[in-house]
Amino acid sequence: MQIEIRKGLALQPGTFNAVISPENVMVTALNSNADLQRFLFLYVGGNYSRILNGISRKSTNFEIRRAFTAHQLFKTLREVSHTIVFVEHDPSLFDGAMDMIEPVANALREAGRESLVVLYTPVPDRTFSSLARTAGRYIEIVAVEPEHQQIRTTRLIRQHGMRVAGQRTLEVA
Repeated sequence: MQIEIRKGLALQPGTFNAVISPENVMVTALNSNADLQRFLFLYVGGNYSRILNGISRKSTNFEIRRAFTAHQLFKTLREVSHTIVFVEHDPSLFDGAMDMIEPVANALREAGRESLVVLYTPVPDRTFSSLARTAGRYIEIVAVEPEHQQIRTTRLIRQHGMRVAGQRTLEVA
């Protein structure tokens, strides 16, 4: 069982993954993977969700839990027994509870020992970065429409005299 976010980029069980990607990329990845309906899937959201309405929930194995505070998120993560745990990051959970970042990050890592854990956000912030420090894998997907990318590339070359050399990837073993 795995979640393929993009061709050649799959998330495996027994890992904690921090993922930054556009909402449509994540919704497509979750909806296009038939295996997800066979396993116990827990979606954990906060005070709001950007992607939950787009996720197909035909499976009886799909469970939704809401955490309105960092303490509730911590408790939920400590009690999980699902094969896949998908946490949509909500920075408002940590308003006034910055002392909970480390315990929640550790709970995400611990849950990742038994399950496939994904901490997801479309836009990273300081709280997300702090939580993601314990992740075994940090993935950032940037989706830019080709016509916009070309315009931006051209503008960068003209303004800054930069040469565009393509994508660079840093892998840590």
